[in-house]
Amino acid sequence: MEIASAPALTAALEQLVRLLLRRLSPPSGLSLAAAATLATLERSGPQRLTELAAREGVTQPAMTQLVSRLQGEGLVTRDIDPSDGRVVRVGITDAGRAALAHRREVRSRRLAQLLARLSPADRDALLAAVPAIEALVRLAEAPDSPGTPGGSEPGETITSLRAVDTGASF
Repeated sequence: MEIASAPALTAALEQLVRLLLRRLSPPSGLSLAAAATLATLERSGPQRLTELAAREGVTQPAMTQLVSRLQGEGLVTRDIDPSDGRVVRVGITDAGRAALAHRREVRSRRLAQLLARLSPADRDALLAAVPAIEALVRLAEAPDSPGTPGGSEPGETITSLRAVDTGASF
């Protein structure tokens, strides 16, 4: 594939992300930012608030506000870091995991209904693309990835396709 095809692929991936995250997700009361934060905690384990804010690309005050709301809903906990009593670590609760699991299950069921309406050839093509999509995600998560500190900028050697951290679905 030529790098010139990146704009078309970017547009298609953006439409797919929008479909998966907005149209197929249940109206659960979880914002995209809240679901993404829970998914990060589920995938990576407890995080310092500052690390979590940086990973999610938001300010520390915005993350503090989000974590307070999630804690109030019983979806996360805040605990003192045993190695440094001045530091708070945020972790996901069983209720947070259940909320993510429900969101994923509903989205998966709705996607299955759409997939059933595609031709077998289109379903096979989508399934065949899964390893390439996973490889793209791994590249996007690398420290030298476009859009990360120290990474190349779009238009340099690689055209950036990184829009959302999709290491775990939310």
